[in-house]
Amino acid sequence: MEKTYPAIQYLLSCIDLEDQEQAKRFQLNEHHSLKALKADGLALHPIRITRKSFGYAEYPEISFKLPFPAETSAFKNGIAIECFCAGEEPVKGMLLFMEGKLGEFRLFAPDFPDWIEDDGVGIKLTPDTRTSNVMKKALLELPQHPYSFSLFQHLHQPKTTPFVAPQLTVPVVPTYLNQQLNESQQIAVQKMLALEEGVFVLHGPPGTGKTTTLLEGIQQLVKTGNQLLVTAPSNTAVDNIAQGLIATGINFLRIGNNTKVNAAIFPYTPEGKLKDSKQEKEIKRLKIRAEEMRKMAFQYKRRFGKDERDQKKLLLNEVKAIRQQIKDIQHYNEEELFDKAQVILGTPIGLMDNALANRTIDAVIIDEAGQCIEPLAWCVIPYATKLILAGDHLQLPPTVLSQKAQEQGLSTSILERFFNSQHHLHLLDTQYRMREAIAHFSNSYFYEGKLQTAAHLQNQGSHLAFYDTAGAGYEEESGQDGSSLTNPGELEAALKIIEQLNLPIEQTAFISPYSGQIAAAKEVLPSNLKISTIDSFQGQEATIIILSLVRSNADYQIGFLKDYRRMNVAMTRAKEQLIIIGDSTTLAKDDFYLQFFNYVETIDAYKSVWELV
Repeated sequence: MEKTYPAIQYLLSCIDLEDQEQAKRFQLNEHHSLKALKADGLALHPIRITRKSFGYAEYPEISFKLPFPAETSAFKNGIAIECFCAGEEPVKGMLLFMEGKLGEFRLFAPDFPDWIEDDGVGIKLTPDTRTSNVMKKALLELPQHPYSFSLFQHLHQPKTTPFVAPQLTVPVVPTYLNQQLNESQQIAVQKMLALEEGVFVLHGPPGTGKTTTLLEGIQQLVKTGNQLLVTAPSNTAVDNIAQGLIATGINFLRIGNNTKVNAAIFPYTPEGKLKDSKQEKEIKRLKIRAEEMRKMAFQYKRRFGKDERDQKKLLLNEVKAIRQQIKDIQHYNEEELFDKAQVILGTPIGLMDNALANRTIDAVIIDEAGQCIEPLAWCVIPYATKLILAGDHLQLPPTVLSQKAQEQGLSTSILERFFNSQHHLHLLDTQYRMREAIAHFSNSYFYEGKLQTAAHLQNQGSHLAFYDTAGAGYEEESGQDGSSLTNPGELEAALKIIEQLNLPIEQTAFISPYSGQIAAAKEVLPSNLKISTIDSFQGQEATIIILSLVRSNADYQIGFLKDYRRMNVAMTRAKEQLIIIGDSTTLAKDDFYLQFFNYVETIDAYKSVWELV
């Protein structure tokens, strides 16, 4: 009988709780209307189809345009979606790309539905059961990997499993390829090279050059003969590393077909590396054959007899078989590509689709590990006995919908787990993004004053302003169907600030914690202004940031403004000027905001919306 490990079982139960919450939240039925899904930013409807084509493994791919402004922050590249139309059977798929009003998705079907260009077509989020299944499988197989399982037990049973982190060897100081690295970045690279077994945590607060440091470390590790697996929970983060590697001359392989591949990265994908090869010609021949089968199958329209229906089924089965042949050819050739690659890149789930099984890698690097839920990390950790985690656990944690799963620890990232245990830690201690006046409060509150600001950013000036709405009557309002909050008064103030300070729109971004405020802002503020939720803006920056806090009520309720890590993200996106709009009366009952208001007053950055004409 298979042994049961309580820590594994509790993570499996957390995944089940999250699946149940997703199913409940994303379901479209008589109790949960399409209007409610749209209001919550979980559905886009209607969409206008602009292009149809067949893409990866001959799956249908559809480009679309939104005929209206919408909150699209939940529609991230690679997320599971469902395409629907009233009265028709929905089709599951995956979002490839979403930016502004333009998007693209892939359908897991042999062909386009007959109704795809009818009026009323939309897409909505759907539970990602495939990711859940992959994570469950990885957890159940974890005891088969002795070293990784010992790490797991230490994280979950520290008292019963004594652990002493392996000592770092003392490496020869490398010749740095990037001569601009500061001392803390250089030491981080040395520690990456010195790690022979175990875990190294690279703590990179905002603007400290975490990616720059990782790229140097990757190059140095490759120079010493290491083959690396580099991953991150999002395709965007993976592509960020991939783009940085292009100029290095490293032979890397970007795995995963979840997103619309950047043209610069395409030559480093399996498809790009097989371009003009004999295998590609065979794949093209099979695609032509699949297209012929599809055309024959879809001669039969929606209403036809049994013989025609049987014939259509046979033809579509042939399409399915051809798709499998294409996958087999790609899989066979990926084996050789894996052997040659110095660095293999992909999301944990994207990597699980490919020929990594039974391979031994010299080191696994997880970037943006502060946004990686623990079960996802265990999908890749067993590939090596050397693990490097990079990120900042003091910024936004992983997104977990289930309150119960959060309470049981699913939203505790793999970075935070290891940060709090006995492993090698290193802080990048100099930030190069923002003026010192902007960085000061976060540095003091979150980083114990250990974060320095580069010399050229230390000059004082009016780089921070808090516009207080107290007494102005700018009350928060509930959105339609009781959905996300808005504050029209704060939008009015933002518009006045933009106009009166003559802010350059192309260098300015408007952010808010509430998706309702973002949707409303897109109707009110200049159309060429970048407008985003805080969660979607993590990892980005702008010269000028306007932050709308929204909450203003007589009960002093501040909701998820209580998640100070979200505020840490929000307050560290601006490079030159940070402008915050909020109600001090509502917020100052909370000690975090009270400390911030005290800081604002000490640097003479307090203003009132009454000053806006």
